[in-house]
Amino acid sequence: MNYSPELKEAILRRMLPPNNEPIHKIAKQEGIAEQTLRNWRNETRRNGQAVPASDAPAEKWSTQDKFLIVMETYSMNETELAEYARKKGIYVEEIKLWRDACMNANGGVAKEAARLNKELKDSERERKKLEKEINRKDKALAEAAALLVLSKKANAIWGDPEDGK
Repeated sequence: MNYSPELKEAILRRMLPPNNEPIHKIAKQEGIAEQTLRNWRNETRRNGQAVPASDAPAEKWSTQDKFLIVMETYSMNETELAEYARKKGIYVEEIKLWRDACMNANGGVAKEAARLNKELKDSERERKKLEKEINRKDKALAEAAALLVLSKKANAIWGDPEDGK
């Protein structure tokens, strides 16, 4: 069934912040299937608007939803941010916390990556050192084995010098 853009817009305003009316309530009142309303919300999201993926309160929004809000509000001044927050039904402080979390997220990852790279290089250096040590010991063992074989052959040919023969 086709619905007018005005009706669709009015219903979206009801189900999105700051109203946040539950989808099941709107569906019952308007006689529209819940899945249709969810599809409208998801379509609005795909079109680039910061729309929560569920009816959950702001503190339970997904990180993707929070990131979209941060992206939308990044260039806003305090007045614009306050108005935006009122329209969305969230607090300015929440947006600022989300922004800080986004800004710090990559810093933590970069530090962890640098630490892991250092550990990897140290492990590689240690592995090479141990390989050299093993190769040196293998050569020494091979040399000792060759000397033992030669001494046995020499004893078999010329006799044991300790026997006095």
